[in-house]
Amino acid sequence: MEPVRILLVDDHLLFRKGLTRLLDVQPDFHVVAEAPDGLVALERARELRPDLVLMDISMPHCDGLEATRRIKAQIPDVKVVILTVSDDEHDLVTAVKYGADGYLLKDIQPEELFQHIRCVGQGETPLSRGLTRKLFNQLALRSRPVPEPAAAAVLSQRECEVLALVVEGFTNRRIGNELGITRNTVKNHLRSIYAKLRVDNRTQAAAQAVRSGLVFLPERLD
Repeated sequence: MEPVRILLVDDHLLFRKGLTRLLDVQPDFHVVAEAPDGLVALERARELRPDLVLMDISMPHCDGLEATRRIKAQIPDVKVVILTVSDDEHDLVTAVKYGADGYLLKDIQPEELFQHIRCVGQGETPLSRGLTRKLFNQLALRSRPVPEPAAAAVLSQRECEVLALVVEGFTNRRIGNELGITRNTVKNHLRSIYAKLRVDNRTQAAAQAVRSGLVFLPERLD
């Protein structure tokens, strides 16, 4: 299997170099280029067509959110995952609106970052812990009411169970372990859920589930 080709975008040189070394040690990753801002990132993405862009937000000339919007508009097949210190809800929702394929905070452990990158290639949307509630709350509040019958009327019991775990931020692997089914079965359920709810991805499906009252966000423990 070919390694995941990564473009790393961050205006801090030491951070870029350190993360590049960590990623390149992994046999299934290869950093093909680095960029110090969003404008250079767009040029590199056009030129190299990486599999994945790891994108900071706060950068000179062109920030990571605008760079994400431009890259996804011009090269939609390229995956873009935000890697930032910002847990601001506006940044989070804007990133999703602009097509980001994930949103991770820089306090993440290296092994967890590696696992998230691998999951992106399997169609998952990685979010750092604690951001799931913020995202779904904001999307639910900003979305228009659903004029159709309750989602529960069209989803099977198993699909409701899968969707509830998506709302809690579980990966496909963890959903499978929780329900005693394979990851392929989880993917099949998700495809069915997307079709029935008329959405494109797990984030939209979860937001609609929360908005319609089909699934409630788990209570905070703090």
